Amino acid sequence: MDVMLVAVASAVVVVTVTALAPRAGVAAPLLLVLVGVAVSFVPAVPAIDVDPELILAGVLPALLYAAAASFPTMDFRRDLTAISGMSVLLVVFSAVLLGFVFSWVVPGLDVAAGIALGAIVSPTDAVATSIIKKLGAPRRVVVVLDGEGLLNDATSLVLLRSAVAATAVSVSLWSVIGDFLLAVAIAVVLGVVVGRLGLWVRTRLKHAALSTAVSFVVPFAAYLPTEVLDASGIVAAVAAGLVTSTLAPKYLRPTDRVAERMNWQTVETLLEGALFLVMGLQVYGLVEDVRAEHGSLWIAWGVATLGAVGIVAVRAAFVLPLLQYLARRRRRGEQMRGMLATLQERLDAKIAAHRDGDVETLSTQAAREALERSWPEQLPERRRAHERRRLERHARRYAEMRRRTRPGTSEEHEAARAGVVERINRFSRRLTRKVADIDYLSAAPLGPKEGVVLVWAGMRGAVTLAAAQTLPADFPQRSLVVLVAFGVAAGTLLVQGGTLPWVVRRLGLAGATSPRRAADQAGLRDVVDGAARTLLTDPGLRRPDGGTYAPRIVDRVRDVVVREQHDQDEEEATPAEQHEQFFELRLATIEAQRSALLDARRLGTHDADLLNQALELLDADQIAVEMRSRAD
Repeated sequence: MDVMLVAVASAVVVVTVTALAPRAGVAAPLLLVLVGVAVSFVPAVPAIDVDPELILAGVLPALLYAAAASFPTMDFRRDLTAISGMSVLLVVFSAVLLGFVFSWVVPGLDVAAGIALGAIVSPTDAVATSIIKKLGAPRRVVVVLDGEGLLNDATSLVLLRSAVAATAVSVSLWSVIGDFLLAVAIAVVLGVVVGRLGLWVRTRLKHAALSTAVSFVVPFAAYLPTEVLDASGIVAAVAAGLVTSTLAPKYLRPTDRVAERMNWQTVETLLEGALFLVMGLQVYGLVEDVRAEHGSLWIAWGVATLGAVGIVAVRAAFVLPLLQYLARRRRRGEQMRGMLATLQERLDAKIAAHRDGDVETLSTQAAREALERSWPEQLPERRRAHERRRLERHARRYAEMRRRTRPGTSEEHEAARAGVVERINRFSRRLTRKVADIDYLSAAPLGPKEGVVLVWAGMRGAVTLAAAQTLPADFPQRSLVVLVAFGVAAGTLLVQGGTLPWVVRRLGLAGATSPRRAADQAGLRDVVDGAARTLLTDPGLRRPDGGTYAPRIVDRVRDVVVREQHDQDEEEATPAEQHEQFFELRLATIEAQRSALLDARRLGTHDADLLNQALELLDADQIAVEMRSRAD
């Protein structure tokens, strides 16, 4: 009964604070931490100690899976360099540097134990960074912070495990690196397998509630076996979520995706709020433990302050060269864009030539001259030589493909020609994606202002506190270390999180939108309308039973889909057969439009947020059409 009462009261507090926080102009996580701290010091409330395994194994897999399942994989791929650097290298640098500092200032803490504490306070919290999502900060900044929060827990926990082991026995650097790589590799493989298996099961369930129930199981099905193999269950849950994000629009029904999205939003709201509330509720117990062991809290608050300042300093020192590297990479991409566009035009000409039956194309020398004319003058000679060698390799491969298009029979000749076109098409798609990536990085550069936000938004949260509480009972200065971890987490969350809106507004980044957004919206509209027109004007358009659609029905669907002129009275007045044809063709058109949007997502030619919105609109259209067809 007591547990039930606490759970209900916590849910009420989370809902109330989350609803009132926007009116107060304060982020809900900050208010929940403060409420928890205040409640923990009420005399009638006993000291609260939450099992860390409940957070690490029972809450985080679900939250990180949900975050990954809604994460745009296209943007994740584009910013993988920044994300991987901040989620791996930055965590390692922070843990090691702060570890030496902690071992120097805390009595009885050796270097291995200091690195363990450094590993605990080094990772940002994906839940804590949710604060910045509501500020209208630049989309690319949010993507990098989200990606960092999804992946850096694995680095931290592997380092923590190795550092704790090193307090008892000697552990080599190569052993730590080997453990990390093995843990990540196993986790990624199992996460991908479980993610695809979950989608396979859900495609065979005909009820949206059952499909959503399976999605609740997937993160734990990925986490548990991975932990048994001493790998990172967190990474496995994230990998399963990314697989779901990528493949769900292709394999799941719209009703399944809508139900999953709404149910997971509810779960995320309650679990995120509960994490921050629990952080505050544990303060009193931690304070009493440190007082009993040390008699004073000053050393804990002093070390926590040093740690909070240190992680910001190390983060700033890492982000600066990272931004410089990303800027150089962006400039190189802009220099190569003209050459890639020229190569794209030549590939399109090759595809057209093969389809028209003319396999004679420009020579390699002519191709080289055409490309060199498009190269900017400042392109380094070493880069020019590299591109020449790559062009010659493609020329040799193309010559081999041309040789294969001259077999004996006409059937073999056509089959070989189709194979050549398909290979060139695949390379053309990769080239289109590369150009789209360059355009994306050029349109949304990470400059000094964005760098300030990246540094200041690196808050710590419940993961840090949960990791600290997993330390063994005989760990040196355990109570002090746990309180220091809480001080760092709460301090960064309250100070940085509380001032982050002011920082974003002061830098002029609040409400920032991509300069390409309007063009992307128009482009996506063209993609959707073009897919509908292609399907509806196809001479080979047939019904599933092999019959043909009435011309009036085709025109009616074209009016509804392309021109968006809905006339329900006319639909209801049509005969039963034409009524069936209308809804049948309408659903086929929606499927063609969804396929075109997914193809655009693979190429990366449009904004990820706008693509997701367009896919959600198609889901809503399909659900509405299916409901009306059943009602009629």
